[in-house]
Amino acid sequence: QGQLVESGGGSVQAGGSLKLACTRPGYTYISNCMGWFRQGPGMEREGLASIDHFDETYYADSVKGRFTISKDNANSTLYLQMNSLKPEDTAMYYCAAGIGWYCDGFRTGDGYSTWGQGTQVTVSS
Repeated sequence: QGQLVESGGGSVQAGGSLKLACTRPGYTYISNCMGWFRQGPGMEREGLASIDHFDETYYADSVKGRFTISKDNANSTLYLQMNSLKPEDTAMYYCAAGIGWYCDGFRTGDGYSTWGQGTQVTVSS
């Protein structure tokens, strides 16, 4: 209980779309900040998008306008809709749960205490 499980990754051509999902078995409501991160080979972890308790959203400049974070409290599921994918979006994608309502560390992952195992996204040119 408490673990996060990502799904929806895969291989897609540039310009395509994918929708990632993250569930938290045993939880019936998303209360805390939740976010999506990615890490490519040899790269630092990058915060992509987060959504706080009040549904305020935060995006990295690299994905703003292309990615959309959302949550379905009824199903305790977090989503990341990814459009106009580029080869540089290739990475392992992780969802994470914050320790509180706010997403102060959404760029770095500081303040996120629970992480999923990740789902691979590969974008070919």
